[in-house]
Amino acid sequence: MKTRINTLYLPVALLLLAGCATQPKKHTDEFTFFPPPPDEPRIQFLTSFGSEDDLGGQSKFSEFVVGTEKFHRPIWKPYGIAATKGKIYVCDTEPDNICIVDLQKRQIRYFKPEGSAALHLPIGIAIDQDGTRYITDAQRGQVLIYAEDGTPRGQIGKKGEMKPSGIALDAQRLYVTDVSNHCVRVYNKATRDQLFTIPRGTNDPNARLFSPTNVSIDQNGHIYVSDSGGFTIKAFDPEGNHVRTLGDMGLTPGRFALPKGIGVDKQRRVYVVDAATAVAQVFDDQGRLLMYFGEPKTSGPGAMYLPAGLTLDYENVDLFQKYVAPGHKIEFLILVTNQAGPQKVSVYGFLRKG
Repeated sequence: MKTRINTLYLPVALLLLAGCATQPKKHTDEFTFFPPPPDEPRIQFLTSFGSEDDLGGQSKFSEFVVGTEKFHRPIWKPYGIAATKGKIYVCDTEPDNICIVDLQKRQIRYFKPEGSAALHLPIGIAIDQDGTRYITDAQRGQVLIYAEDGTPRGQIGKKGEMKPSGIALDAQRLYVTDVSNHCVRVYNKATRDQLFTIPRGTNDPNARLFSPTNVSIDQNGHIYVSDSGGFTIKAFDPEGNHVRTLGDMGLTPGRFALPKGIGVDKQRRVYVVDAATAVAQVFDDQGRLLMYFGEPKTSGPGAMYLPAGLTLDYENVDLFQKYVAPGHKIEFLILVTNQAGPQKVSVYGFLRKG
């Protein structure tokens, strides 16, 4: 049974979440919406993939000549995820590489540097506007930096001084969650110098972080942190001062059991996946629950399987429009990694009317 919107927040959701395009299928029951009918849909499950086979890029001739084995290229146990125009980058923690999904060519290739630049346990990834890749490596205890072509460009941090997990960028700064030191480290992106840590030396118990795993930045520079060990999302202003806390410990809507991947859209709505309950919840910028999506306790379309990473993608909307139900268009994509099950990357579309 599909997840229904919490009726307590239905009026808010209808006001704040706007749901448009065509696709050759004729029956709406062929599509997976959240919330499900008769409520007006806001998010649609579009597709998922777990290997290059699922992308549909291999020709029958190639299959005959080369065989399927050379084209399988699976994703094993993903965590962090990022997207640029035409590509999705996935941190695969089992083979310790980055899966680069080329959406145009429908191919996957592996980025696995060797020697001193090798990845040991890649967890989080962020891609800058010039293509620079920033990857957190929890085993090395560093942020590793590579050029767009994969050339090593150095690292941030001494080996073992932190346990980095989530990572986010803005124009000037780099934000890295440090699980072992219970903070977010904020760096000057150009010089790589550490500017400060979050929380900022305060005794405010509301600002405390227990196990910060993921981080996202909104358009105004506010910082949102998934505190997996604290069962909450903590919001901070650009200077690291605590603003508010979203949710608390629990299994009911608006609460968290194991919050991880997080993203903030252009309307400052906050999206959080919960690895324990296998759903994603959506909040407004004041911390009020709007809706949740996923298929808890099922294995059907739209289900999540130990979800870990989440990112919002405005760049590749056109490439997924063919999956959208008639009468809808996508405003942006919601990409979720699943560490178990066949759907290693699930793709959802935030719908708008049009």
